[in-house]
Amino acid sequence: MSALVQFVDQMFPAALRHPGLVTAGSVALCLAWGLARARPQAAVRQEFGRPGMTVVVEEGDLFDQPGHLVVGFTDTFDTLVDDGVVINDSSVQGQLLARRFGGDVRRLDAELATALAGVAPVARESARDKPRGKRDRYPIGTVAVLGGRPQLVFAVAYSRMGNDCVASSGVQDLWHGLDRLWDAVHRHAQLECVSMPLTGAGLARLHDLDEDSLLRLILLSFVVHSWERAVCRELRVVIRPGELGRIDLPEAGAFLASLASGARRHL
Repeated sequence: MSALVQFVDQMFPAALRHPGLVTAGSVALCLAWGLARARPQAAVRQEFGRPGMTVVVEEGDLFDQPGHLVVGFTDTFDTLVDDGVVINDSSVQGQLLARRFGGDVRRLDAELATALAGVAPVARESARDKPRGKRDRYPIGTVAVLGGRPQLVFAVAYSRMGNDCVASSGVQDLWHGLDRLWDAVHRHAQLECVSMPLTGAGLARLHDLDEDSLLRLILLSFVVHSWERAVCRELRVVIRPGELGRIDLPEAGAFLASLASGARRHL
């Protein structure tokens, strides 16, 4: 307001004969600026010059996104959704089965078996200990690449399926899973756009971090790996509408801007 009054005084001195109008105009501008700043954001976008890439955090439907997808799995790569006990049909994995595989669990299992053929299980549960679902356990961080171009699915195991069919994970598991994920994306995605959910925010029960911290962890992991070698030209973290209210998008934008600034210093 002070700046506006000084400007008017210099340029239009006669206007100060009506100071109420100047004050009202100043207040209106302040209110407009404040409302614009307070307007809820639905997306943030950050360009990185070196390495040349873009990171987007936005509200939306993961399965409407173009390009490749990331979907979290457990170490058993369970797929059974019929009884809702092993895999919840409303989870990202359940939506993958319904929307990318047409509900055909046999086709999904066949593609998983092919993708995991070269990976040795680290353990096998007995039918008595784990009566439901699959029993072979794969290392945390195993990535099964499903489907074909231009819409690959990177199925990354970042949580452990308990014998009671309750999944659990931790920060180290998620970080290791992301580490292996970016390696797989580097090898298979040919730098094309990759979309992923807010991995760890659902039924994996990663209680150590809230949604804001999970998002920063994902973004930090991606950018750090991109400093070492190109992962993809665009990463989109797609937030479910129900999760958006628990995320501070302006703060996420500021975090991305700080990473971009750090990338310029790093390079």
